[in-house]
Amino acid sequence: MRVASTLRFLGRAFAVNAKAVLEYRVNFFLQVFGMMLNNAAFAVFWKVLIDRTGGVGGYGFSDIMFVWAVSSTSFGLAHVVAGNIRSISRMVREGELDVYLLQPRDVWLNVICSRTIVSAWGDFAYGFIVLALMPGVGLERWMVFLAIIPAAALVFAGAFSAAETLAFWLGDSQGISGALQEFLLSFSLYPETIFDPGMRWIFYTLVPSAFVAYVPLAAWRGLDWGAVGIVWAAALAWLFLTRALFRAGLKRYESGNKMGARI
Repeated sequence: MRVASTLRFLGRAFAVNAKAVLEYRVNFFLQVFGMMLNNAAFAVFWKVLIDRTGGVGGYGFSDIMFVWAVSSTSFGLAHVVAGNIRSISRMVREGELDVYLLQPRDVWLNVICSRTIVSAWGDFAYGFIVLALMPGVGLERWMVFLAIIPAAALVFAGAFSAAETLAFWLGDSQGISGALQEFLLSFSLYPETIFDPGMRWIFYTLVPSAFVAYVPLAAWRGLDWGAVGIVWAAALAWLFLTRALFRAGLKRYESGNKMGARI
């Protein structure tokens, strides 16, 4: 019953956010197209590089494109559904959590799902387009991709919001969150093998790039559903961590005495 109620809430929050952004359709489609064009520029870069080198760190062009598809679509999904995952620090600092504390919903979930990022819709769509254009992608590979995307999105949401939640103790954690975002995205878009083995443990712990790129690629290459399960386990672990951090941080939260309302 509680799971069903949460899913209904997420569905309603998504519907409200979607209606809000579609009110300005021209702006919406311009931002979506702009983000997709930006991502396509990187695809052209990798195509030229792979054609000239024959591969990078054991990755061929199809490997690179799959990693880009997973990273882009899962990143987009995280920000389409939970657009406030990188705004928690500001909201804590400016006392904007007050209105959420009065509502009969899980505060953390309510906060992160109360907004959508318009450009993220372009990221979300881009991965599907890339996969559709790749040759030799059969039904089972599509199933692996679709099973991984929600889990990788949860990893993004959990990691970003966990860093933002440190604001309860640090006062402002946007710098940490921004650094984590840059590191997570940068590391996930390049072959794991080009990095020193001594630092790869970071990709499986503090900066979980492994679970939005390397493990999904292993699942894709070998049609390995066990690897898909590992991504889901990592996603649930990050969600548990960030929710626990948020609940602990709420005990330290000081009201900003701001007047506000949400309908």
